[in-house]
Amino acid sequence: MPVRPAYVKKVGDMLLERYPEAFSDDFDRNKESVSKLTNITSKDVRNRVAGYIARNEGKRKQEEV
Repeated sequence: MPVRPAYVKKVGDMLLERYPEAFSDDFDRNKESVSKLTNITSKDVRNRVAGYIARNEGKRKQEEV
């Protein structure tokens, strides 16, 4: 798997910190939330951020169990 760029991690972590209720482990829901909460115009970058958030939320949920 490729390494995620630092800007994807930075934006993803910032969004999770500010709007934790807006995200889950569902990629499609995260895509919509990233579009609403940021001014990212690139579809590729939006999808990378949404995927990063979905993966982190999935890991967090498994740790809680």
